[in-house]
Amino acid sequence: MTAFTLDAYRGLIADLTGKGYRIADFHDADPTRQDLILRHDLDFSIRTALPMARIEADHGWKATYFVLVRSPMYGIHTPDSSEALSRILDLGHEVGLHFDASNYANDRDALETAAGHEAALLEDAIGKPVRTVSFHRPAESLLGYDAPLAGRVHAYQPRYFREMGYCSDSRGAWHHGTPQDHPAVAACTALQLLTHPIWWTSETPGDPVATLDAFRTGRDRQLAQAIADNCEPYRSRVDSAE
Repeated sequence: MTAFTLDAYRGLIADLTGKGYRIADFHDADPTRQDLILRHDLDFSIRTALPMARIEADHGWKATYFVLVRSPMYGIHTPDSSEALSRILDLGHEVGLHFDASNYANDRDALETAAGHEAALLEDAIGKPVRTVSFHRPAESLLGYDAPLAGRVHAYQPRYFREMGYCSDSRGAWHHGTPQDHPAVAACTALQLLTHPIWWTSETPGDPVATLDAFRTGRDRQLAQAIADNCEPYRSRVDSAE
């Protein structure tokens, strides 16, 4: 697979299920079985995840979408984010906490407290329990961190990160081989598959920089419109640019 597109994603999961994989979540996956965890970290946008969530729902595939609570890219309480989160949940998916530990002291007690607080904020936003956590750009010390976090399982516990296969499209590419080439697939054992929807919904698939430039341009337009909607002197500037 050379390009990250929605059709390619559909084909990837269909190929893995065709090889005998069963879609599972973090709470019922068994490292010794052909279980496939579909994990999505939403680093830049919640709305860009919707096309992927629809494809999965159409095929009866359940995924876990991990959402940042402290992010400069989006807020979980904005109308746009609230609507997108509701639609993801309505499609049958799970919403988990994408936790950026770098915002806090590198101390286990501090991380426990912070993760519990962020999970409570997300639960308030979605009206459902948050059962699962993934770390955002985790430090080396957090990889294989064995204990639950704030009473919740997390994606880098050994069960999910070492005892089963792990494959990620981080930075917009398969840097360690495609999922189909993973040793876990050859051995018919479990695989945690991490994808970031922004790479797969881009108009420039396979070019991460162009994808992020287009995302930034779109956000700039949204911000300009929001300023115009809330400040009359700016409206003429936006109107003249259209």
